[in-house]
Amino acid sequence: MSLRAARPAVTPNWFAVVMGTSILGTAAATLPVSGPALDVLAWVAWALATLAFAAAVLTTAAHYLDDRGAVRRYLDDPSMAHFFGAQAMGLLAYGAATLVVASPLLGEQWAVGIDAVLWVLGTLLGLATAIGVPVIAFTRHQVADDAASGAWLMPVVPPMVSAATGAMLLPYVDGELARTLAVACYAMFGLSALAAIMVIASLWNRLAHRQIGAAAAVPTLWIVLGPLGQSVTAVGILADHASSPLGISSRSLLVFSMLYGIPVMGFALMWLAIALAITVRTRRTGLPFTLAWWAFTFPVGTCVTGASQLARHTGSAAMTGLSLGLYALLMAGWFIAATGTYRHYVRGRRLTADPETADAGAEPEPITAAA
Repeated sequence: MSLRAARPAVTPNWFAVVMGTSILGTAAATLPVSGPALDVLAWVAWALATLAFAAAVLTTAAHYLDDRGAVRRYLDDPSMAHFFGAQAMGLLAYGAATLVVASPLLGEQWAVGIDAVLWVLGTLLGLATAIGVPVIAFTRHQVADDAASGAWLMPVVPPMVSAATGAMLLPYVDGELARTLAVACYAMFGLSALAAIMVIASLWNRLAHRQIGAAAAVPTLWIVLGPLGQSVTAVGILADHASSPLGISSRSLLVFSMLYGIPVMGFALMWLAIALAITVRTRRTGLPFTLAWWAFTFPVGTCVTGASQLARHTGSAAMTGLSLGLYALLMAGWFIAATGTYRHYVRGRRLTADPETADAGAEPEPITAAA
């Protein structure tokens, strides 16, 4: 077995590690409560996210330079094309974590600058995936009638992440730029929310008629939480910062954020209970590792930030408790995903380092996401 053959492919879904680790820090720093332990947790998460981000960007760039046909091949693969959204969201999530957590270390100007650059790049890539991947799926992919999956949300969620993280940049711009940014954030909120509704409806229909399908795809059910929690987060942050640029009363935007956010959070909690029950049930019979396990992190993290926004705007102790409970679930999900990734990676490295002990006719188990 050659070294290159044994080396796992650097597929777009590896950016889920960046997403899940970044949101761990952002969520800790934006909880409605504070404390030294949360500060340390946020810093550690941001440091780990920095390592993951650098590794993902550098190895992906090297992979694409080494294999010029990789992007085309992944886009032609119905099970992988959707995960180009993870690359966009990785940029956006790490930029937001840098702004929220690392400003005291880097200085506000540098933190804002890094976040702004990553926001522009992530937004452009996210809009490209939100439009391009569906076009490819509608015109080139051949999929079964029961193929609907939570993974189908991956290319349409990035604009929602751009809406939330773009709203965080509003305090640092003014004039026409601020107005344009606020309008763009609301437009991307609508773009992603309506597309997500259609995908979630298709997924619900498939589950009702064909059940859960392959065990490896079960973690993708958690992806549904992403557009739900992130949309609540987006309207909450926009309520705080978009009133002045748009010339709309802050009370109106605040009312909209609560009238939208509370019902959507209710649906998110229902889906969380469904996904958790199915995951536990599947775990008893066998839940194979894939990078889809990282769906236990970022989607849950968006619910944490959404609940934190609602806690601040409503003053509800229940929402504060919910945000803390969801953060505990986020930490558990991150630990499960991180340890699974580590064990899988180490196993692959052992096969590579000692090919004499490996089955010469077998390929190492691929590290890819379930679809």
